Amino acid sequence: MASAKIVVIDYHKGNLLSVQHGLAAVGGEAVISDAPEDISTASGLVLPGVGSFESAMEYVNASGQGEAILDALDRGVPFLGICLGLQLLFSRGEERSGERGLPHENEEPVAAGTLGDDRWVAGLGYFPGSVTRLRSGRLKVPHVGWDQVYPTAVGESSRLLRGVPSGANFYFTHSYALADDVDPALVAARTHYARSFGSAIAQGAVFGVQFHPEKSSATGLVVLSNFVDIVRAGRVR
Repeated sequence: MASAKIVVIDYHKGNLLSVQHGLAAVGGEAVISDAPEDISTASGLVLPGVGSFESAMEYVNASGQGEAILDALDRGVPFLGICLGLQLLFSRGEERSGERGLPHENEEPVAAGTLGDDRWVAGLGYFPGSVTRLRSGRLKVPHVGWDQVYPTAVGESSRLLRGVPSGANFYFTHSYALADDVDPALVAARTHYARSFGSAIAQGAVFGVQFHPEKSSATGLVVLSNFVDIVRAGRVR
């Protein structure tokens, strides 16, 4: 099959080398770049995720990466968001940096729309919906370690999760997750920890996973291999 360049987007927060190595392990041609012009010419994009929603969006907006990413998505360029990279696709998140990142413990997610008060940070807004903190009086947050992923009907027909059995274990490390106001038609898989949340999304050529496939052993490599195949197959309009 023909090779196609995948750009792993460097917004100076992501776990870049492990993602690049994971893609290379399944035959992908992956380069790391923070340049909007490289994002604009890529055959596929991966937005990895480490850091806070607020600090990531500050860099993505200031650097011009956000505009380049949204343009690529509109052109049907295959895209995979990992962990925070998934979350940034949505309208808003409540994770702020430093002391301002302390959660509003008594507040519940509300319908997507206007950002409202200073609880929210604007995301890329490609999809409507919110990202909120996992809250539990019983389970430890952050959610760190191996946990099960259950594909939905959307996921069972998704090329990204082809060959991934229901209940497969993937590696997670996060304190925030998609809220209930995310369209169920986007949700390709769910995980149950503190609450049930969308742990994978899929629409057209746009995919995202809350877990880290690059840290998830052989099953994670299946997901990365599927994405490489999607990129090789070309853009989806």
